[in-house]
Amino acid sequence: MSGVDGPTNQEMLEVFGDFDPSQYEEEARRRWGDTEAYRESARRATRYAKADWQQIGREGGEINAALVALMQAGTPPNSPEAVELAERHRAHLSKWFYECTPEIHAGLGQMYVADPRFTATIDRARPGLAQYMSQAIAANAGDTPPPGG
Repeated sequence: MSGVDGPTNQEMLEVFGDFDPSQYEEEARRRWGDTEAYRESARRATRYAKADWQQIGREGGEINAALVALMQAGTPPNSPEAVELAERHRAHLSKWFYECTPEIHAGLGQMYVADPRFTATIDRARPGLAQYMSQAIAANAGDTPPPGG
């Protein structure tokens, strides 16, 4: 795969399994196509080869696994550990897709629980992860008090 033309359908299936991000392309273009973040993400995505997508998936999976571990341990989503992972998630998006400001990230966190498609996808790792992640993102953006505060 060249990366210049983007991944083939088969390569995306190898990376994402049964999740097909292309099924949401038209909706994303309608909702956010006029934003710089959308344009930047589209520019970057067309340059990525299969190995890049695999790395993106590994990094995202590591963040999700760490959040699941905190969740299972009963760690509050606004704990320093969860907030640090939320920041790592925000940095991951900035590194690979677009400059994800804390404000944009907070909006994404809200969408993770407001849109059942996002919730279902995120909760594949563990039921309740979307809610936990959303709360950790909100805490990272300063939208919730720290534990005990």
